[in-house]
Amino acid sequence: MAFSKIISYPFTILFYLLFGITIVIFHPIQWICFNWFGYTAHKKSVDYLNWTLLRCLNVLGTTFHIDINTSIPNNVPIIIVSNHQSMWDISPITWYLRKYHPKFISKVELGKGIPSVSYNLRHGGSILIDRKNPRQAIVEMVKFSKYLQKFKRSGVIFPEGTRSKTGVPKPFRRTGLQTLFKKVPDGYVIPVTFNNSWKLQRWGMFPMQMGVRLEMTAHPAIKIADYEVETLIDKVEEIITSKIHK
Repeated sequence: MAFSKIISYPFTILFYLLFGITIVIFHPIQWICFNWFGYTAHKKSVDYLNWTLLRCLNVLGTTFHIDINTSIPNNVPIIIVSNHQSMWDISPITWYLRKYHPKFISKVELGKGIPSVSYNLRHGGSILIDRKNPRQAIVEMVKFSKYLQKFKRSGVIFPEGTRSKTGVPKPFRRTGLQTLFKKVPDGYVIPVTFNNSWKLQRWGMFPMQMGVRLEMTAHPAIKIADYEVETLIDKVEEIITSKIHK
């Protein structure tokens, strides 16, 4: 363990250098795509931003095992529900589920100060939630639901609320799921399970662990209308957590 941590230091420095260059370069690219060419061009710029971030993780020896077992009819709204082990869950969802146009429910603090990331959260269809203001959060969730319904896109929610730093899942917070399921009744749910992404930050943000095998499983889609809301939440939580490695 001691040797693997020592060897991680120079590679982590290289990773953060490449990460920083990537988000700085893609920030003006996003701006141009959004302001000159519209939604489709902006989305493609975000897709390839996240593809590039995955390649940055490869510098750390990170490999990706992606298992997508889901198929959904076209032109329906989608709720992607996932466990949350680290910030590195975001790029795999954005890239590997890109055909579903994923938009994120994120904390308001991320809406400013981070090149590329903050711009996309503000302009790409995601929403920013103030966790200290439950009323604001509910209002934003209702607006988000209407957006998903109107444009037939997907909303990503991490119902644990905060990241699980050891991989052990936390109980799902139900309010956000209740709102989305009630307000998007003709949609589908894609449960997603992540494994091992927490290991990238086993020692915090620096250094990052080398040689992690990050796993993402997208489970078969579930039609929201086929279940009562509380039953559906229980089912989705069981599906996701049952595939988390112990």
